[in-house]
Amino acid sequence: MTARLPVFPLGTVLFPGLVLPLHIFEERYRALVRHLVGLPEGAPREFGVVAIQAGWEVAAGPPGRPALGGGQVTLHEVGCTAELRQVTELADGGFDIVTVGRRRFRIAGVDAGATPYLTAEVEWLPEPAGTDEVADLLAARVISVFRQYLGLIRPDPQEISEQLPEDPTVLSHLVAATAALTVADRQRLLAIDDTATRLRAELQLLHREAALLREVRAVPVPLSELAGPPVPN
Repeated sequence: MTARLPVFPLGTVLFPGLVLPLHIFEERYRALVRHLVGLPEGAPREFGVVAIQAGWEVAAGPPGRPALGGGQVTLHEVGCTAELRQVTELADGGFDIVTVGRRRFRIAGVDAGATPYLTAEVEWLPEPAGTDEVADLLAARVISVFRQYLGLIRPDPQEISEQLPEDPTVLSHLVAATAALTVADRQRLLAIDDTATRLRAELQLLHREAALLREVRAVPVPLSELAGPPVPN
Protein backbone atom coordinates (compact mmCIF):
# COMPACT_ATOMS: atom_id res chain seq x y z
CA MET A 1 0.00 0.00 0.00
CA THR A 2 1.34 3.41 -0.99
CA ALA A 3 0.49 6.95 0.08
CA ARG A 4 1.36 10.50 -0.94
CA LEU A 5 3.31 12.27 1.78
CA PRO A 6 4.92 15.72 2.22
CA VAL A 7 8.65 15.23 2.80
CA PHE A 8 11.06 17.28 4.91
CA PRO A 9 14.73 16.50 4.16
CA LEU A 10 16.93 16.85 7.24
CA GLY A 11 20.48 16.13 8.32
CA THR A 12 19.26 13.67 10.94
CA VAL A 13 17.31 10.42 11.25
CA LEU A 14 13.95 10.24 13.00
CA PHE A 15 12.76 7.02 14.68
CA PRO A 16 9.24 5.97 15.69
CA GLY A 17 8.31 7.19 19.17
CA LEU A 18 11.01 9.86 19.35
CA VAL A 19 10.27 13.56 19.73
CA LEU A 20 11.69 15.98 17.17
CA PRO A 21 11.30 19.75 17.69
CA LEU A 22 11.83 21.94 14.62
CA HIS A 23 12.12 25.67 13.91
CA ILE A 24 10.39 26.42 10.60
CA PHE A 25 11.65 29.53 8.83
CA GLU A 26 11.64 28.81 5.08
CA GLU A 27 8.43 29.81 3.30
CA ARG A 28 7.96 26.42 1.60
CA TYR A 29 7.95 24.65 4.98
CA ARG A 30 5.79 27.36 6.51
CA ALA A 31 3.35 26.43 3.74
CA LEU A 32 3.66 22.78 4.79
CA VAL A 33 2.82 23.60 8.41
CA ARG A 34 -0.15 25.73 7.33
CA HIS A 35 -1.35 22.84 5.16
CA LEU A 36 -1.14 20.39 8.05
CA VAL A 37 -2.85 22.74 10.51
CA GLY A 38 -5.65 23.32 8.01
CA LEU A 39 -6.49 19.64 7.58
CA PRO A 40 -9.93 18.48 8.79
CA GLU A 41 -10.26 17.38 12.40
CA GLY A 42 -9.16 13.78 12.78
CA ALA A 43 -7.02 13.73 9.64
CA PRO A 44 -3.41 12.62 10.28
CA ARG A 45 -1.17 15.67 10.52
CA GLU A 46 2.13 14.09 9.54
CA PHE A 47 4.96 14.53 7.08
CA GLY A 48 7.96 12.41 6.18
CA VAL A 49 11.39 13.11 7.64
CA VAL A 50 14.13 11.75 5.39
CA ALA A 51 17.86 12.05 6.02
CA ILE A 52 19.95 13.74 3.34
CA GLN A 53 22.45 11.34 1.81
CA ALA A 54 24.40 13.90 -0.23
CA GLY A 55 24.18 17.63 -0.89
CA TRP A 56 22.51 20.40 1.07
CA GLU A 57 18.85 21.24 1.52
CA VAL A 58 19.00 24.97 0.85
CA ALA A 59 16.63 27.54 -0.60
CA ALA A 60 18.50 28.06 -3.85
CA GLY A 61 15.86 27.05 -6.37
CA PRO A 62 13.31 29.12 -8.31
CA PRO A 63 10.83 31.11 -6.21
CA GLY A 64 8.19 28.86 -4.69
CA ARG A 65 9.99 25.64 -5.64
CA PRO A 66 12.19 23.38 -3.53
CA ALA A 67 15.91 23.41 -4.26
CA LEU A 68 15.80 19.63 -4.66
CA GLY A 69 16.37 17.32 -7.59
CA GLY A 70 18.68 17.91 -10.48
CA GLY A 71 21.47 16.22 -8.56
CA GLN A 72 21.56 18.88 -5.84
CA VAL A 73 20.30 16.68 -3.04
CA THR A 74 20.16 12.90 -2.68
CA LEU A 75 17.82 11.46 -0.08
CA HIS A 76 17.95 8.11 1.68
CA GLU A 77 15.18 5.73 0.66
CA VAL A 78 13.87 4.99 4.16
CA GLY A 79 12.38 7.64 6.42
CA CYS A 80 9.93 8.06 9.28
CA THR A 81 6.77 10.12 9.49
CA ALA A 82 6.62 12.98 11.98
CA GLU A 83 3.23 13.62 13.56
CA LEU A 84 2.55 17.27 14.34
CA ARG A 85 1.81 17.59 18.06
CA GLN A 86 2.38 21.25 18.90
CA VAL A 87 2.56 24.42 16.80
CA THR A 88 3.66 27.86 17.95
CA GLU A 89 3.34 30.63 15.36
CA LEU A 90 6.06 33.28 15.62
CA ALA A 91 5.84 37.02 15.03
CA ASP A 92 7.91 36.75 11.82
CA GLY A 93 5.52 34.19 10.30
CA GLY A 94 7.64 31.17 11.13
CA PHE A 95 6.75 28.32 13.45
CA ASP A 96 8.23 26.34 16.29
CA ILE A 97 6.77 22.86 16.12
CA VAL A 98 7.02 19.65 18.11
CA THR A 99 6.63 16.35 16.28
CA VAL A 100 6.75 12.67 17.23
CA GLY A 101 8.01 9.89 14.97
CA ARG A 102 5.25 7.45 13.99
CA ARG A 103 5.88 4.98 11.15
CA ARG A 104 8.67 4.03 8.79
CA PHE A 105 8.36 4.21 5.03
CA ARG A 106 10.34 3.67 1.84
CA ILE A 107 10.27 6.28 -0.92
CA ALA A 108 8.86 4.92 -4.19
CA GLY A 109 8.91 8.19 -6.13
CA VAL A 110 9.59 11.89 -5.57
CA ASP A 111 7.75 14.94 -6.91
CA ALA A 112 9.55 18.28 -6.57
CA GLY A 113 7.03 20.35 -8.54
CA ALA A 114 3.49 19.64 -7.35
CA THR A 115 3.74 21.81 -4.23
CA PRO A 116 6.19 24.38 -2.83
CA TYR A 117 7.62 21.59 -0.67
CA LEU A 118 8.77 18.12 -1.67
CA THR A 119 6.25 15.29 -1.81
CA ALA A 120 6.78 11.58 -2.31
CA GLU A 121 4.92 8.37 -3.01
CA VAL A 122 5.82 6.11 -0.11
CA GLU A 123 5.41 2.47 0.84
CA TRP A 124 4.77 1.72 4.51
CA LEU A 125 7.28 -0.64 6.07
CA PRO A 126 6.17 -3.49 8.35
CA GLU A 127 6.54 -3.26 12.10
CA PRO A 128 6.88 -6.37 14.31
CA ALA A 129 3.81 -7.54 16.20
CA GLY A 130 3.50 -9.95 19.10
CA THR A 131 6.26 -11.41 21.24
CA ASP A 132 9.67 -12.50 20.05
CA GLU A 133 11.76 -14.50 22.51
CA VAL A 134 14.99 -13.79 20.63
CA ALA A 135 14.29 -10.04 20.65
CA ASP A 136 13.47 -10.18 24.36
CA LEU A 137 16.83 -11.85 25.13
CA LEU A 138 18.71 -9.40 22.94
CA ALA A 139 16.91 -6.44 24.56
CA ALA A 140 18.25 -7.45 27.98
CA ARG A 141 21.80 -7.57 26.58
CA VAL A 142 21.38 -4.22 24.82
CA ILE A 143 20.13 -2.57 28.03
CA SER A 144 23.21 -3.82 29.91
CA VAL A 145 25.69 -2.75 27.23
CA PHE A 146 23.90 0.57 26.64
CA ARG A 147 24.13 1.46 30.34
CA GLN A 148 27.87 0.71 30.26
CA TYR A 149 28.18 2.89 27.16
CA LEU A 150 26.26 5.74 28.82
CA GLY A 151 28.62 5.49 31.80
CA LEU A 152 31.51 6.27 29.45
CA ILE A 153 29.92 9.35 27.86
CA ARG A 154 28.06 10.73 30.90
CA PRO A 155 30.27 11.39 33.92
CA ASP A 156 27.32 11.94 36.28
CA PRO A 157 25.90 8.55 37.38
CA GLN A 158 22.48 10.14 37.96
CA GLU A 159 22.20 10.81 34.24
CA ILE A 160 22.14 7.09 33.45
CA SER A 161 19.64 6.05 36.11
CA GLU A 162 16.61 6.62 33.91
CA GLN A 163 14.35 3.67 33.19
CA LEU A 164 14.91 2.17 29.76
CA PRO A 165 11.91 0.69 27.92
CA GLU A 166 11.47 -3.07 28.15
CA ASP A 167 9.69 -3.38 24.82
CA PRO A 168 12.41 -4.57 22.40
CA THR A 169 11.21 -2.49 19.43
CA VAL A 170 10.83 0.70 21.47
CA LEU A 171 14.23 0.07 23.02
CA SER A 172 15.86 -0.47 19.63
CA HIS A 173 14.55 2.88 18.37
CA LEU A 174 15.61 4.71 21.54
CA VAL A 175 19.15 3.33 21.46
CA ALA A 176 19.52 4.11 17.76
CA ALA A 177 18.37 7.70 18.31
CA THR A 178 20.34 8.52 21.45
CA ALA A 179 23.71 6.82 20.99
CA ALA A 180 26.42 9.06 19.49
CA LEU A 181 26.25 7.52 16.02
CA THR A 182 26.74 8.95 12.56
CA VAL A 183 23.79 9.61 10.28
CA ALA A 184 24.91 6.63 8.18
CA ASP A 185 24.84 4.30 11.20
CA ARG A 186 21.41 5.53 12.25
CA GLN A 187 20.07 5.25 8.74
CA ARG A 188 21.15 1.61 8.51
CA LEU A 189 19.37 0.89 11.80
CA LEU A 190 16.18 2.64 10.66
CA ALA A 191 16.09 0.56 7.47
CA ILE A 192 16.13 -2.77 9.38
CA ASP A 193 12.62 -4.27 9.54
CA ASP A 194 13.26 -6.96 12.15
CA THR A 195 13.69 -5.89 15.79
CA ALA A 196 16.06 -8.73 16.68
CA THR A 197 18.30 -7.89 13.72
CA ARG A 198 18.31 -4.21 14.71
CA LEU A 199 19.23 -5.08 18.31
CA ARG A 200 22.08 -7.33 17.11
CA ALA A 201 23.40 -4.47 14.98
CA GLU A 202 23.16 -2.11 17.95
CA LEU A 203 25.13 -4.51 20.15
CA GLN A 204 27.94 -4.45 17.60
CA LEU A 205 27.84 -0.66 17.34
CA LEU A 206 27.76 -0.17 21.12
CA HIS A 207 30.68 -2.55 21.64
CA ARG A 208 32.60 -0.70 18.90
CA GLU A 209 31.87 2.74 20.33
CA ALA A 210 32.59 1.66 23.92
CA ALA A 211 35.94 0.14 22.93
CA LEU A 212 36.94 3.36 21.18
CA LEU A 213 35.81 5.49 24.10
CA ARG A 214 37.83 3.41 26.56
CA GLU A 215 40.87 3.74 24.33
CA VAL A 216 40.79 7.42 23.49
CA ARG A 217 38.38 8.73 26.15
CA ALA A 218 36.65 10.85 23.55
CA VAL A 219 33.79 10.71 21.07
CA PRO A 220 35.27 8.58 18.24
CA VAL A 221 33.84 10.53 15.29
CA PRO A 222 34.03 14.23 14.36
CA LEU A 223 31.21 16.20 15.92
CA SER A 224 30.20 17.45 12.47
CA GLU A 225 29.36 13.85 11.48
CA LEU A 226 27.19 13.13 14.50
CA ALA A 227 23.44 13.17 14.03
CA GLY A 228 21.72 15.29 16.63
CA PRO A 229 19.36 12.82 18.34
CA PRO A 230 15.67 13.52 18.74
CA VAL A 231 14.29 13.51 22.27
CA PRO A 232 12.69 10.31 23.62
CA ASN A 233 8.91 10.59 23.94
